[in-house]
Amino acid sequence: MKTIDDLQVAGQRVFVRADLNVPLDGETITDDGRIRAAVPTITKLLERGAKVIVASHLGRPKGAPDPRFSLAPVARRLGELLGRQVAFATDTVEESARATVAALGDGEVALLENLRFNAGETVKDDAERGAFADRLAALADLYVGDGFGAVHRKHASVYDLPARLPHAAGDLIAAELSVLKKLTEDVKRPYAVVLGGAKVSDKLGVIDHLLEKADRILIGGGMAYTFLKAQGHEVGGSLLQEDQVPAVQDYLRRAKARGVEFVLPVDVVAASEFPDLKTKAPGNPRTIPADAIPADLQGLDIGPETRKLYASKLADAATVFWNGPMGVFEHPDFAEGTRAVAQALLDSPAFTVVGGGDSAAAVRILGFDENAFGHISTGGGASLEYLEGKTLPGLAALED
Repeated sequence: MKTIDDLQVAGQRVFVRADLNVPLDGETITDDGRIRAAVPTITKLLERGAKVIVASHLGRPKGAPDPRFSLAPVARRLGELLGRQVAFATDTVEESARATVAALGDGEVALLENLRFNAGETVKDDAERGAFADRLAALADLYVGDGFGAVHRKHASVYDLPARLPHAAGDLIAAELSVLKKLTEDVKRPYAVVLGGAKVSDKLGVIDHLLEKADRILIGGGMAYTFLKAQGHEVGGSLLQEDQVPAVQDYLRRAKARGVEFVLPVDVVAASEFPDLKTKAPGNPRTIPADAIPADLQGLDIGPETRKLYASKLADAATVFWNGPMGVFEHPDFAEGTRAVAQALLDSPAFTVVGGGDSAAAVRILGFDENAFGHISTGGGASLEYLEGKTLPGLAALED
């Protein structure tokens, strides 16, 4: 796979497929981590005299313009981070995009409007998707894939466009691959994995694969209650995927047979209602045993004894991969479990990888220094699919 160091970019129009899919509250960006992650590759290209055309999706618009998902706020923030003007095209391949790109000089940058405002970006029909890729290709001379968070999607700008232009991987994708290989090839042990988030079903594939790789797997977040139910415990009103209980029971049996340690919460922080994340009104938390959650309560975080237990399980690890928060970290009453795991990673001598948008956001929101971790991935679902051993379309498209 070529990198941008292999390209002659001076005076060339370089299409950079980034991942600028950031959370918005109206027009306010609540976490700019993905924008900051895109800056090094864009800066390198600009400094080498390229005319840089940045493109990304944001959210899930229905193949047509939707002002709620405009990249205009992203263009402003990107300009602040780059320290230069970012021209903004108000469409993807129409008049504004063509005129904006045509006006670029060497060392200048433009951002196209949300790629998913055009149905051709995500459509499953190869011909229709290819037609949109043709129109994108007409804007550029070279292609750089740098949106690792999108490489698991067979979309026009990720999969079809590289076939139409000389292409290379950006520095962000190169860095992500280097790190993920440390989690899949010649892993330093003990190898501990911390999995959280809402749903077991989102993690089935990666759990299945990690049973062959990891030494211990720590479970938190909403998915923990399906594991507790699989052990025969009542989980009250906690998030539960009843249909996944048989699969989880099978994982627990396989893990025991292989000597992989599954570690589940021993206590949880619970409340009668889900907390108000906007007002941050008191959530009336109660700490209770994980195997005795009453019907009128729901677990919303791991408890203090579980935090100590998980820290002890990470203290001697040589490699740690963490994907998914331990609770409703956006509310202060239910953030301490996620904070404790982040601190345990910092205290561990292990090579630590924080993967997934929610985990990365939690690290920033809770005030941790990102640079103190081994690597904070921008990959999200792409990272998980890579760890499952799947072929990712966007990476396959960058291979020569």
